[in-house]
Amino acid sequence: MNIFVAKLNYRTTSESLGELFANYGEVVSAKVITDKDTGRSKGYAFVEMASSDAGLAAIANLNETEFEGQVIVCKQAEDRPPRRDNNRNFNPRGRNY
Repeated sequence: MNIFVAKLNYRTTSESLGELFANYGEVVSAKVITDKDTGRSKGYAFVEMASSDAGLAAIANLNETEFEGQVIVCKQAEDRPPRRDNNRNFNPRGRNY
């Protein structure tokens, strides 16, 4: 199960987040999302749990609780819609080739 975690402290690491969720079951991965230019945290993350039961338990127990000085939000991550290539066949003059 993939879990979206928001309102994180900007100093939160993937490792510390993984340790928090490990209290509820096996963590497959924990990834704090960072800005690709600055490397600074964007304040949200994704945690993948090995089972849905563990993920639901983590969400139920951790949503709207304090972690590293911030009240975090946890919810089941939604599937990402397919990415659309906006530049494919782009022609600024309106002609398609």
